[in-house]
Amino acid sequence: MKRRFILPLIIGLAFVSIQTSPAHAGFLKTYKAQVSQNREFKNTRAQIKEVFELQDKYTNSHDLEKLSELYAESFVNSDGFGKKVYFKLIKDTWDTYSDIMYDTVIRDIQVNGNYATVQTYETALAVTHEQSETVDAYGELRSSANSIYYLQKFGQKWIITAEQILNEQSQLKYGDARFIKMDLKAPNIVSAGGEYTAALDIELGDNEGAIASIEKQEIIHPLDQPKEIFRQLSGENNLERIFKANTKNINEYATASIGIAKAVPYDETKSRVYVSGIAFLMTRVNVIPENKFITDEDNDAQKAE
Repeated sequence: MKRRFILPLIIGLAFVSIQTSPAHAGFLKTYKAQVSQNREFKNTRAQIKEVFELQDKYTNSHDLEKLSELYAESFVNSDGFGKKVYFKLIKDTWDTYSDIMYDTVIRDIQVNGNYATVQTYETALAVTHEQSETVDAYGELRSSANSIYYLQKFGQKWIITAEQILNEQSQLKYGDARFIKMDLKAPNIVSAGGEYTAALDIELGDNEGAIASIEKQEIIHPLDQPKEIFRQLSGENNLERIFKANTKNINEYATASIGIAKAVPYDETKSRVYVSGIAFLMTRVNVIPENKFITDEDNDAQKAE
């Protein structure tokens, strides 16, 4: 029975010594301040997390008005689009893919006073039905992006003020293309005017063939239609193109259009070839603007280093 009272007795004596010792009183004050600061930081993180929970809620319910309340009127994204154009693009996406669903995973939160940066991993999934002369099939849209959001606190409310997309990939596949692994690789970042390679890899079955086109598009609104030139894939089922990044300080998309053909024998000597699927792939290429204020002497010094 005595042992049960030993720990409470020790704790009681410790608090008596804190109350009667000036040094311990200072320690207690510091400790309480740290506890208060930690509590405030946790509350701030919870408030910021709630912003992104609401973002998913409003995007998945296609509530443009409520979603707009999470963004500052001065909002700008990494492609230079303001809030008006940005939300028009969101509405266009919802009109095209009525069942699109989004998911956001927060990977990091950094807070500096009334400012915060939030790193996220975002995915989107939608199903669509395409009817045309080329294809009559169901398709799947899958998109993923690593992004950084910038927030500012106004009063008691955190608002999204800007967005930076670090990397982004999207795939829209119809028919049999949905079940074929394919990947469009391009650098996440290039210098303005610099060369880069976009490479397409497809894993085809024995009775499948493909034609494909790789192009690039500057990210403007509205997007320009690329001039596609289709080529038959090599024996290794890949295709590459070298591009030169623009010098207009505009980010780009490397894009690929793919047609899948399948051969099916219908007698002992002949086979029927038909289009079994199509796909469209897109990979973001962020273009670093050229700094025109660096002198020739600065460039020579950098090269010497």
